[in-house]
Amino acid sequence: MSLDRHSTAVAGDSGHADDSSVAASALDLRTRVHGRTHAMRALGLLLALAVLALCVMLSIAVGAKSIPLPTVWGALWGSEGSYEHSVIYELRVPRAVLGVFVGAALGLAGALMQALTRNPLAEPGILGVNQGAAAAVVIAIIGLGMTSPDEYVWFAFAGAGITALLVYALGSRGRSGATPVRLALAGTAVAALLQGLIYSVIALDSFTFDRIRFWQVGALAGRDLDVFVKVWPFLVVGLITALLLAPALNAVALGDDLAAALGARISVIRALSALSIMLLCGAATATAGPIWFVGLIVPHVARAIVGPDQRWVLPYSAVFAAILLTCADTLGRVVLPSGELEVGIVTAFIGAPVFIALVRARRMAQV
Repeated sequence: MSLDRHSTAVAGDSGHADDSSVAASALDLRTRVHGRTHAMRALGLLLALAVLALCVMLSIAVGAKSIPLPTVWGALWGSEGSYEHSVIYELRVPRAVLGVFVGAALGLAGALMQALTRNPLAEPGILGVNQGAAAAVVIAIIGLGMTSPDEYVWFAFAGAGITALLVYALGSRGRSGATPVRLALAGTAVAALLQGLIYSVIALDSFTFDRIRFWQVGALAGRDLDVFVKVWPFLVVGLITALLLAPALNAVALGDDLAAALGARISVIRALSALSIMLLCGAATATAGPIWFVGLIVPHVARAIVGPDQRWVLPYSAVFAAILLTCADTLGRVVLPSGELEVGIVTAFIGAPVFIALVRARRMAQV
């Protein structure tokens, strides 16, 4: 009997050892897979940055007068004072820089709004935030005579924040609450109302209309680095704040109750996210005017590549949006035989079909 008990005990210890070794092997495999996934995502982000650099070079090279890429590369390392170098430094480089930062701001704002509201249709243009900023800027220009971004940028921030609160309040009314389609409809209605207000105001002053009509469409043409100098601190603060919020947004995605149980401070996360969205949308709109659909399309592409982890969705969205806006601006210069399409029109042509497809998707169709 004692021998049987000893054999049973040895067998039990051996079973526990086997279970422990299996668990350790599974944990080791999971760790290696997790590390490989992070490495692939980091490599993908580096490749995206390389594509962005190529798009910037093409943006500088392509225009009414095409400039060879070797000439562009040489000009970036030092100006020779030639006509081509003057065009590069005075016109093309400022436009490319603004395209990168405005695109990154809009893409990041869109990803942040979708993560915060858990609404796949959230986007600064669709929810009326850009139009709110634009309306405030137009009022500042016409009513107060402001002409430079450092003067009216505060109005852009205030307009973006007030409009976001108004749209959420309207979309939350009713028993079903703030569903994706309700918020999209509320944002579209508010944006249309603000657009009508803008056109009504500027129609009364032809001089003001001539001054802001290209800005109102959403454009990078005619801007210089003086505009960027005025708004870059707000863009940088908004970008950094959004990226730092990524881990907290992963918790929010689990639902408010579970996020609070995990220690997330929901009210603080929402306040900082709203601040970041207001800074990003306000600075981007003050710089280039209202540009639609960039913040809608890009986060969906980013999530399709890296999954729902906001630590990767947010930086991918910033880089992809910069690529999209830079390429859209370049495309707008060559699509017409004479003249060019403003970047806001090009992004609308690209984004409108995507928006319709998202609204028609069955999983989003319930109001």
